Amino acid sequence: MPAPPEPAAPLAYREAVREAVREALKADPRVFLMGEDVGRYGGSYAVSKGLLEEFGPQRIRDTPLCESAFVGAGIGAALGGLRPIVEIMTVNFSLLALDQIVNNAATLSHMSGGQLSVPLVIRLATGAGRQLAAQHSHSLEGWYAHIPGLRIAVPSTLDDARFMLAAALASPDPVLLFEHLYLYNMEGELTAGLERVDLDHAAIRRPGGDLTLITYGWSLYKCLAAAETLSREGIEAEVLDLRTLRPLDDAAILASVRRTHRALIVDEGWRSGSLSAEVSARIMEQAFYDLDAPVARVCTMEVPVPYAKHLEEAALPSPERILAAARTLLSPGASG
Repeated sequence: MPAPPEPAAPLAYREAVREAVREALKADPRVFLMGEDVGRYGGSYAVSKGLLEEFGPQRIRDTPLCESAFVGAGIGAALGGLRPIVEIMTVNFSLLALDQIVNNAATLSHMSGGQLSVPLVIRLATGAGRQLAAQHSHSLEGWYAHIPGLRIAVPSTLDDARFMLAAALASPDPVLLFEHLYLYNMEGELTAGLERVDLDHAAIRRPGGDLTLITYGWSLYKCLAAAETLSREGIEAEVLDLRTLRPLDDAAILASVRRTHRALIVDEGWRSGSLSAEVSARIMEQAFYDLDAPVARVCTMEVPVPYAKHLEEAALPSPERILAAARTLLSPGASG
């Protein structure tokens, strides 16, 4: 009798991203990776480790510490017919390339009447939770979701980390992939038989009928933890992973809210002017009469993210804060 197959070894999120980059490099000679420390060092989060040895310095390009310059070079390469993957070490450093991203990458197709396209992918580490203090703990994906001409995607799961890059490279428009730094060490298994994902649809990660938890990124796992606790209390929360922040999947959001009649949005961005505010507004505009209570939000506190661990934890959305907000939303007085 043949021995049973060995169970698949756990795969880390960073390894899933690396395999996505490797597959893209093998599949298309136009693809190359560029950014700070992506070559010899193997990437600040070890995502590109080993790729320089495998593909050489023409395909894995270390750049100077000048985000505006190398993002601009990526835009030029995309205009010239290549398929660059530009890695920005952390999202706060992308502020040094805002002119290139917002005034060039996002606008060239429009300003050329569709004659030009910028098939550029920018990968960015985002988020807080690792005691990197105020200057390295930003969650700015909601800012970029404000900009027409960009596509904003957040791979929250191993499947999305592995397959979302291919979908991004197939887009004729610039795509920003926000990888939460807390996810790089997460391990698990890929869904058997899955070969592709899209950039168009949100995903229900846990079905439920009592309220909808709407989120993305690392906050997905906080919502799933909260939903498990609620389930033990007899409350079934549906957890909706937005996955793509621009364009938002309005249909999925509204369908879930119309099933559960309550919505709680969990967003690691600051509350004021946040993505959660946009999602809340769309629900109120399009599903107001389906709601049994006002839309609620859990966001990062309106402070620069603290360095001290206990203060950082207090500032960020947590399962405890999500639970408290959900219980309030479900209380008899919530609809009053």
